[in-house]
Formats: sequence, structure tokens, C-alpha cells
Amino acid sequence: MSSPLASRRLFDLEQPRRKGAPIHPSHQPPGYSYLLHRRHAPSPEHRTSASGVMIASEHSGTHIDALCHQAWDGRLHGGADAVAAQDSFGFSLLGAEAIAPILTRGWLIDLGVVAEPGWISLERVRLAASEQEIAPAPGDVVLIRTANGANWQRPERYLRGPGMAAAVSSWLAELRPRAVGADNLAWDWLEPDPGYGTLPGHTILLVQHGIHILENLYLEELAAAGVRSFTFVCLPLKLVGATGSPVRPIALLDS
Repeated sequence: MSSPLASRRLFDLEQPRRKGAPIHPSHQPPGYSYLLHRRHAPSPEHRTSASGVMIASEHSGTHIDALCHQAWDGRLHGGADAVAAQDSFGFSLLGAEAIAPILTRGWLIDLGVVAEPGWISLERVRLAASEQEIAPAPGDVVLIRTANGANWQRPERYLRGPGMAAAVSSWLAELRPRAVGADNLAWDWLEPDPGYGTLPGHTILLVQHGIHILENLYLEELAAAGVRSFTFVCLPLKLVGATGSPVRPIALLDS
């Protein structure tokens, strides 16, 4: 007799990790590299072995931001002194190890064909959410598709993708989600915001409200299937003191 879980459709929301994949300029280097340092070769034994080394920023590829990732006026979320909380080996609080496994209701707001550089307005996001009957409760996860995920294999094009205006982050923060995420480089657009400077959503979500951000998601198949609500699963690595963690999030349909 098969498990009831076996009949549930699964969507993989991680972009493939590879050398040369898009990455925010502030995390390059180290970027991402995989080096095969031990290879299969003729041996006195029948068995041979291969193994490699991965060198990567924790913000390369699909990942989740820890709350220590950003500070405002030298203060982390909750008011801790950002400088006092860090040393060469990471943070003493709010690191990636503090991000609990996420198993909750997920929602997808599909903006249709966007993927052009610029700020995505609150009006556009709220209209799409209303039309698609998106109704997140506190503790849910809200994902936004900009269509930029389809450009992952074209790094120069992907890096020019759009981002959420500060008002989008403020609106979502009022809904009190566990996390938000998008199929773009940094949730925000890379140009400065008049009120917050660069990366306004990172200040609003991470620092002010303690809401995690998922970036570089793959949402194309989920959107193409017309899925709006699902079970969201995401397991951050326990990287002690790290400012983020690579993840392989999944969406599970209820039936």
C-alpha cells in the first residue's frame, strides 16, 4: 500500500547550482565553485572513489537570509549591536542556525510577464493577489513570481531583473508571514530607494520585522500549473553564525 504522501505533486523551487550562475556583486567573490579534487582512476582495487570541494557564498543560488544579514544604524533585529555580535567566524546571535525548519502554508502571487528592470509597485502586487485570491495568515510564506527565474541560464539578463518596492515589503510585513521570497537576485531592485537607500525590503523585513527572505527561487513550473496555495517546506542548514543558508525549498500540493 503506497503512502498518502506519494500521491502529492511536488514542485522543486531551487535553481541549479553551477559555476557562472548569477550572483549579487557583493557576494562575488567567492561566488560559487565546485572542484573535483579526487577522481576515478585505475587502481589496485575494483572500487574507486571521487569527491569534491564546494566553495560558495551562503548567498549564492537559492538561499534564505538569516536575521543577522542586515542592520540599520548598527542594530540588528531586536536591537542588538551588530558590531559586538560579530567576529571573523560569524555572528553570536541570529545566525542561520537559528532559522527553524519551515513547514507551513505557502502562497504564490504570480505577476505574469514582468522581468523588466525597475521597482515592482504595491498596486501591481496587491491587484494580482486579489485576483488570485491570495489570503495568507500569520506564519505563512508568500512567494512572488516576477518571471525572472526563466532567465537563470542568462546571467547578464537575470542580474537586470526587477525587485519589490519598499511599499510591497511594508504591506507584506503587516501580514506577518514567516518568510517571503521571489525569483530574483535580491528581493529588492538594486537601485537605491529614496527613503531607505539600497535594499529597502531587507531593512523592513529582516531588521524591522524579523521576517526571512528567500531569493533566487524557481517558480516557473509552479506558476504554469496554476498553483496558488500549497504546503511549503524549507530546511535551512545549521550554519552557525552564518548570514544565510543555501536551501532546496519545495511546494507540495494537497491533493
